[in-house]
Amino acid sequence: MLVQTYGSAIFGISATTVTVEVRIEKGIYFMMVGLPDSAVKESQQRIKTAIEETGMNWPGKGIIINLAPADIRKEGAVYDLPLAIGILAASEQIPASALEKTMIMGELSLDGTLRPIKGALPIAIQAKKEGFERLILPEINAQEAAMVNELKIIPAHNLGQVIEYLKGKEEISPVAIDTEAIFKEQLTNASIDFSDVKGQENIKRAFEISAAGGHNVILIGPPGAGKTMLAKRLPTILPPLTIPESLETTKIHSVAGRLRSNTSLVTSRPFRAPHHTISDVALVGGGGWPQPGEISLAHNGVLFLDELPEFKRTVLEVLRQPLEDRVVTISRARFTVDYPSSFMLVASMNPCPCGYHNHPFKSCQCENGAVQRYLNKVSGPLLDRIDLHVEVTPVDYDELLSTPRSKVTSHDIRKRVVAAREIQLQRFESHKELHCNAQMGSNELRTYAQLTSEGNETLKTAMRKMNLSARAHDRILKVARTIADLDQSENIEIKHLGEAIQYRTLDRSSWAG
Repeated sequence: MLVQTYGSAIFGISATTVTVEVRIEKGIYFMMVGLPDSAVKESQQRIKTAIEETGMNWPGKGIIINLAPADIRKEGAVYDLPLAIGILAASEQIPASALEKTMIMGELSLDGTLRPIKGALPIAIQAKKEGFERLILPEINAQEAAMVNELKIIPAHNLGQVIEYLKGKEEISPVAIDTEAIFKEQLTNASIDFSDVKGQENIKRAFEISAAGGHNVILIGPPGAGKTMLAKRLPTILPPLTIPESLETTKIHSVAGRLRSNTSLVTSRPFRAPHHTISDVALVGGGGWPQPGEISLAHNGVLFLDELPEFKRTVLEVLRQPLEDRVVTISRARFTVDYPSSFMLVASMNPCPCGYHNHPFKSCQCENGAVQRYLNKVSGPLLDRIDLHVEVTPVDYDELLSTPRSKVTSHDIRKRVVAAREIQLQRFESHKELHCNAQMGSNELRTYAQLTSEGNETLKTAMRKMNLSARAHDRILKVARTIADLDQSENIEIKHLGEAIQYRTLDRSSWAG
C-alpha cells in the first residue's frame, strides 16, 4: 500500500513542502531515498522504538520511503513524525484518509515524546500558502506556528497522542492566539531607559539622530565612559516593530532556533552583541547547511560591536557588503540562500591601546604612533559606512553625584524619532524598498537632500579640509536630512549641515595626533 504524508524543508527563511511517500511490500528491509542526510537515515531506529513504545506494531515487511522532491537535501530529525505516521498509515494502523491536507513535523524521542523543531513559523506560512488545512507539530512550537491565521495548529506531546487524534479517538483543540493583542501587550516591556543615563547629552542627541534616520554610529571614548550602557538603550528609542517586521524577525530567529520556549512573536527590536572572538561565518552566517549569523539575527534591530579594533580584520571586512545591500547571500554548490540583514550598526572603541588618548584627566601612556596603528585596525572603507562618529567623554564625579535622574525618558525621545520616521515614510512612499534616510541612494539624495548655495560651499570646504571621500559626502547629506526631519524642516539648513559634519570625528587627520 502506498501512502503520502507531508513535511517541510527550510531554505533560508522560507519553507518548501516535502512529500513523504511510504510503500509497504513483501520482504524484510528498510530503504529510504530522496537525498536524506545522516540524521534522516538514522531515523529508522528512533521511529521503530517510538512506535513500539506507543503500543503499535512495526511492519515486519519491506518498507520503501521516498522524500520528494528528490533533488532537495533533507536534513535533521524533524521528519521523524511524518515518517512514523506514514509507516503506520501504509500498514493500515491509521486511516490514510485522515492525512489529507495535513502537514506533520516533529522529532521523536525513543519513548515517543515529541521534541521541538526549528522554523515552525515559515513552515506554517508555507502550509497555509499551499492549501493545507492543519499542521500537527510539537506543542512547544504551537504558539509560534499559530501566528498564521486560517490554519489549524494541532499541538501534540507525543506520538501516541497524534495517533489517537488521527484515529478520531482523541480531540486536540487547535491553538489560536490574538496576534495584535500579544503584539501590543509586549511592546512596552523595556527594562532599561535613557533616563538612567546621567549627563552625556551630546551622545543622547547623536543616538536620537541615529534612530531617526537608521544611521550607523561609532562611539569613541575611554573605558568606563558609558559606551556600552548607552548602546544597550538604543533599541528603546527606535520606532516599535510593525507586525510585518515582527513576523520577518520571528522567522529568522525561528530558523536559527533562537526563539524562547512557547514564544509566539518577537515584539521588540533585536539587540545582538557578539564577542570580539567571533568568526566571520558566525557573524555573517553559513556552514555546511547555511544558518543565519549575528547580522541576520540583528535584522530590524541593532548589531553592537564592542571594542571594534579587537575584532579580526577579516570579520570586520565581511560587514561591508551587508551594510550596503542589507541582505546576505550564502552560496553553496547546489543552492543559494538569502538572509535579510537590515540592521543598525553600533560600534564602540577605545581611542588608543591604553584607552586614555584625549582623556580630560588622565594622560595617555601609549608610545608614539600607537594611536594611529590602533585606529588602523579598522579599515577606512568600513568607517566610511558609519554615518556618525561620536566622542564619548567620562562624566565628572561631581556631576555624577549632583545630576538628578534625567526627566527625558526613552519614550519622549522615541516620540520625536517616530515623528521623523513618519516624514520619511511619506517622502519614500513611491520607493517601496526605502524606509529611512540611511537607505537613500545617490538618486534620492539629489532629489531629497538638496543644499542651498551657501550649504554647498560649507560642505565643499569641509570635504577639502577633512579630506573626505565621496561616500562620506553622501553620509553627511543623509545625516543632515535626518536632522532637518527632526526639526520638522522641509529644507536642509546650515545648522543641520554643520551638525552633520561634526559627526565625522575619525575623518579628521589631526584626531589621532
